Amino acid sequence: MHPAPTCPRCGDEVRAPGLWSSAWQCARHGSVAPYTVLHHTGPDAMEHIVARATVPVWLATGLPSGWVCSGFAYAGDERTGARATVTAMSGPSPLGGPADLLVIAEEPGIGLGARHGGLSEPDPGEGFGRGTADAKIFVDSHPTALWSVPVGPELAGFLGEAQAQWLWLLVWPAAAGVLMYDEIHLTDLRDHTGTREVGFGSISPRLSQLPAKLGA
Repeated sequence: MHPAPTCPRCGDEVRAPGLWSSAWQCARHGSVAPYTVLHHTGPDAMEHIVARATVPVWLATGLPSGWVCSGFAYAGDERTGARATVTAMSGPSPLGGPADLLVIAEEPGIGLGARHGGLSEPDPGEGFGRGTADAKIFVDSHPTALWSVPVGPELAGFLGEAQAQWLWLLVWPAAAGVLMYDEIHLTDLRDHTGTREVGFGSISPRLSQLPAKLGA
């Protein structure tokens, strides 16, 4: 059994589709794509999310030694498929201590990246992406620009676009955001089924936790 789904924007309970609506409902945000954290890691969890995904399922490589995959989550249901996906990675921070990275692909308007970043609006808003990019990674071997976004105080947030979807990279603690200046590569697990030789660790609590809201 997986944990009960929650609102991808605020983490509140959601009501399943019924007589009056074919969509899941949040009391605060109306119709939403329900957010589910898979209760286990490993190849089975990877296959589970890949089979449902309508957006990329990103796996990060190029991280320092000791980093492992620490879980998957998604927003969507059996009717819509996974319209947002999250891959968690965990390992040692370059500055010492443990660190966590969430890599999120989502359709505009889902709000999952904003939820994990502590933002109130589902998308970055007007003006995003202007000026010089703050970091660059490789997405399926293509250089991809990322801009820093103002997220909650305990983490660092970077946002870009890939395959016409939002691409969020959120790092805890904030100081571990220096990882974004390494040569990180993202691979879409839907297309690269051979990229499965990855170490797995315990499920990251970041997949379920709600960070402090920006400005709170």
